[in-house]
Amino acid sequence: MKKIIYIIVALALIAVVAIRLKTNKETTVDRVYQYNKEQAINVQAITLKLESPENDISYTGTFEPNKETRISADIQGKINAVLVDVGSVVRKGQALVQLDNSLLKLQLQTVEIQIEGLDADVKRYTVLANADAIQGVQLEKTELALKSAKVQKATLTEQINKTNITAPFGGIVTAKLTEEGAFAAPGIPLLQITDISSLKFTVNVPEQELSQFETNQQYALSADAYPETVLAGKVILTGSKANLGNSFPVQFSVNNTADLKIKSGMFGNVQLKNDGKEKSIIIPASAIVGTNIQPQIYLVKNGKAILQNITTSNRFQNKVQVSSGLTEGDVIITNGFINLFNGANVTISN
Repeated sequence: MKKIIYIIVALALIAVVAIRLKTNKETTVDRVYQYNKEQAINVQAITLKLESPENDISYTGTFEPNKETRISADIQGKINAVLVDVGSVVRKGQALVQLDNSLLKLQLQTVEIQIEGLDADVKRYTVLANADAIQGVQLEKTELALKSAKVQKATLTEQINKTNITAPFGGIVTAKLTEEGAFAAPGIPLLQITDISSLKFTVNVPEQELSQFETNQQYALSADAYPETVLAGKVILTGSKANLGNSFPVQFSVNNTADLKIKSGMFGNVQLKNDGKEKSIIIPASAIVGTNIQPQIYLVKNGKAILQNITTSNRFQNKVQVSSGLTEGDVIITNGFINLFNGANVTISN
């Protein structure tokens, strides 16, 4: 009897749990939003027509120094003086850092004394050798010793010269990495010098727009900080390898202003004049979906949104020029992309 009761109780519990789970599932389903794919999506759209682009096309880039280097010592030694500071304007060959050379100078004096004595010995031995008073080999050894001493003198002189570290080119000291009393050694940077009298300006250009730039041709550049200052930039390099965005670097050489107000790292742009004579399809950039490699738009056909591949040529401000994939009279969606999919029913709002 007890066994039957246990079985009945177990079955009752299972039934209660099953009913509860079914009820919870129904409640959850009721709470979840069920999107109706057949329901028309409200979008905004425009009808395309041929237009003349009147806006100038511009590309954004960054100014970089023509020359920049970190200066280190060729020999090791204690730093006696740092003769410049950050912001100092230096010319080529100007002394920047002075290392301790007192020991080298003492060694040079010693060698000079040796040279003086050996020079006198050579003169004396030459007279004696001509008179057969000494063997010629003694004169030869003295002459070799004199040559060796002169080489040693030249070596010490060069080392002393290298204790005076000079600027390899004119520019501005942009970093001071040491102080007096520190120890200098080859490969350890002491100062950084940047030459901004001439600059490099680099922009990234889509492959279909590279034809607008010709090597050695000049273009108008300006810095964002000084838009009123127009600089002439000459194309010196067109990249041979695309970056991740399928664009190629185009580099310009540009002379800075007399007061060097264009600084390294500033943003700027290059302007290309657009005569606006040739009409083409121009769409808002916001209408494009897909990727940079394969841009797409939604066409409206028979009340449905149809995904269409396009090819773009130029981009200016918030608009894009389309070279293929669209024709005059096409209706494209410009807003209302939430829940939009290929083949969705759409209604166009004003």
